[in-house]
Amino acid sequence: MRVGLSIGGLLVRHEVRLLVSLALWVARRTHGTGGGRAFGYAGGQGAMMAGFAFVCLVETVALSVLLRDWPAVHAAFLFLDVYTIVFVVALHASSVVRPHVLDADGGSLRIRRYVHVDLCVPLERIGSVRRELRMTHEPADGELNVEVGSQTTVTLELTEPVTHLTFLGRRRQVRVVRFHADDPDGLVRALGRARV
Repeated sequence: MRVGLSIGGLLVRHEVRLLVSLALWVARRTHGTGGGRAFGYAGGQGAMMAGFAFVCLVETVALSVLLRDWPAVHAAFLFLDVYTIVFVVALHASSVVRPHVLDADGGSLRIRRYVHVDLCVPLERIGSVRRELRMTHEPADGELNVEVGSQTTVTLELTEPVTHLTFLGRRRQVRVVRFHADDPDGLVRALGRARV
C-alpha cells in the first residue's frame, strides 16, 4: 500500500511539474537556468510532438462524433482526450523551458529531459567530452542515454560516477552520459572552456 502511495505521489508531482512547465512556456520563461548558459534540446522533437498533438485532436473530434448519442461516455472520453492533448503539449513545453544548463561559475552541467531527467554533473568529474552522433542505444550498467528522437549528440565520460535518480526514485550510478543538444558543437566547446 505504501509503495502505491509513493508511486502515486511521484505521478502527481510529475503532472504538476508538466503543468508548471506549460505555464512557463506560455510566459516565455525558463526553469532553473539561473546565471548559467542554456543549451536547448527540443528542436529535434518539435515536429513530432506537433504531429502527435494533431493526431490526438483528430481522435478527440472523431470520438465526439461517434459518442454523441451517449452523453456520459462522451463527457468522460472528451475529458480524457483533452487532457491527453494538454499532456502532449506540456511534454514539449517542458523540453523547451528546461534546457541543459552549463554553470561555469558553479562548476556543473545540468542535463535534463522533460521533467523526469535532471542530472547534475560536476565539471571536475568530466574526464572527456566529445560530439558523437549515436542513433542506437543498448542499455548498459553505468551508462545513461538521454535521447531525443532516438539520438544523442554529446558523450561525457566521467572520472567518478554520479547518481542518477530515475523517474520512480531508484538510484543509479553512471559513468558515461550520452545526451542530445541542438548545438552539440557549441556545448562541447563551452564545456572545454569551462573545464580549463
